Amino acid sequence: AMTAQEIASADFLPQRCAYMACHFSLYSAGLSNFPQSLPEGSILILNDRIPIQGHDASLITKQLSYCVKQLQCCAVLLDFQRPNEAQTEAVTKQILAEMPCPVCVSHHYARSFDCPVFLPSAPLDSVLSEYIEPWKNRAIWLEAAPGEQILTLTSDGCTRSVLYPETEASYPFTEPKLHCHYKISKTAEKIEFYLQRTKDELRCLLDEAKNLGVVQAVGLYQQLCSFRQKDDCAKNDTVIN
Repeated sequence: AMTAQEIASADFLPQRCAYMACHFSLYSAGLSNFPQSLPEGSILILNDRIPIQGHDASLITKQLSYCVKQLQCCAVLLDFQRPNEAQTEAVTKQILAEMPCPVCVSHHYARSFDCPVFLPSAPLDSVLSEYIEPWKNRAIWLEAAPGEQILTLTSDGCTRSVLYPETEASYPFTEPKLHCHYKISKTAEKIEFYLQRTKDELRCLLDEAKNLGVVQAVGLYQQLCSFRQKDDCAKNDTVIN
């Protein structure tokens, strides 16, 4: 998944590309920031970083449909992260009914519809098979991302927090079932588990996801690839077929 700027400045594009910059307009009843061109067979992603307020569902659907046909996109991903919005659900319903290609919907809205569901990246302390179990009879698209997480255990229970490290850490312990490695820090008041999933561990998780029936995985290009390493980008292709 690439931003408009990444696509415009890239010397080459991955074999499978997703455009993630389309959103609800601030100034009209439709959408903004459509791509001018994409490789044939790309995925068009619509997000809700701009809240949906009085937007026209019919206009939005027509704009998306026109873009999909003109650019020959293979699918649309509705990456809606604002839950419980009645307007968003109405727009989703109309898009699903009229779009000329497959449509995947984020987990916040997918329960109401018979369509592929887009799940957030599996938490580092969750077994993948258990994480996707509630959606086992659905076509699942999985967010793919390396990451780091801290579990803090105190007398009050366990809290979880996410870290955004600039480099991969060297932790001494591994947990193959979770596809991560970790270290432990203890004090009189708490125990902290630092968990990290590297790109190699993410590849193993995606292999398991494929065996479990996950049909697609979509990750951020800046996390998984490098503009300077075309071969490495091909190896890190995040779409499961």
